[in-house]
Amino acid sequence: MARLQRSPAHRAPLDTHAECRLEVTTAGQGFTDITREAAAFLAEIGARDGVLVAFCRHTSASLTLQENADPDVQRDLLTALDRLAPQHAGWVHDSEGPDDMPAHVRTLLSGVSLAIPVSAGRLALGTWQGLYLIEHRLAAHRREVVLAFTGHTGR
Repeated sequence: MARLQRSPAHRAPLDTHAECRLEVTTAGQGFTDITREAAAFLAEIGARDGVLVAFCRHTSASLTLQENADPDVQRDLLTALDRLAPQHAGWVHDSEGPDDMPAHVRTLLSGVSLAIPVSAGRLALGTWQGLYLIEHRLAAHRREVVLAFTGHTGR
């Protein structure tokens, strides 16, 4: 049985919309934790309650909320993605190399945007959750993530 827990309602209009662009340099295929950077953005703008939207501006990298305690989870997730979209599966689109089309499929599966509630100035993440950019290409890349907060501030 599920029980709904209501947060105090804000009747005041939303007073803030703020954005930043986060540049993420990856080391190649894998997970890059960007939780601290998202939290720093919220602190910088004085965010209190609202929603943070994270959007990855690429088609061969994606975003996820995932386990942040055991690195074996990330290793296993990469293995699963490799099984779902292997490099040498006879892809037609290979103009940027054999890892390009599988990267697009992996992005399709995992997504490029997330909405995360912000409560009392903090991301409302679960105990073992972190915000990650997933690099699906084998080589290092520079990726851009747009962070946008809409809600109330303490200012």
